[in-house]
Amino acid sequence: MNASNKTAPTAVTVAEFIDSVPTERRQDEARILLEIFGRASGQSAVMWGPSIIGFGSSHYRYATGREGDTATIGFSPRKAKISLYTARNFREFPELLERLGAHELAVGCLYIKKLADVDLTVLEELLTRSYEVARFDFDALATDN
Repeated sequence: MNASNKTAPTAVTVAEFIDSVPTERRQDEARILLEIFGRASGQSAVMWGPSIIGFGSSHYRYATGREGDTATIGFSPRKAKISLYTARNFREFPELLERLGAHELAVGCLYIKKLADVDLTVLEELLTRSYEVARFDFDALATDN
């Protein structure tokens, strides 16, 4: 069963998307994150859906039969907070989260109000480790859910 995934790669360029972000601060933060995510993943940025900048691609398959592809790591410079995504779970790295700075966690996301609130070196390490773990083990994890 392969249900249609709303969040798939698009033809919109990352630069076009960032230029369309309403505030200059969020545009600047997005450009900084582009560099950090690029180094963490070794991948080029691709738009996934209308608002997620993704790096790499991971295939998931749940026990229910649902499967698809998602960005291995990614982010979206949203109005209230920057949303960061991983194909795994940021909670796998509690020691890094403890050192990161001000953030909130949800099921598959990490939220930051502004980049100045976090340690960018710790953020890059968190993203690098998240990418490495997801890249090698995502299919095994997804089949256990």
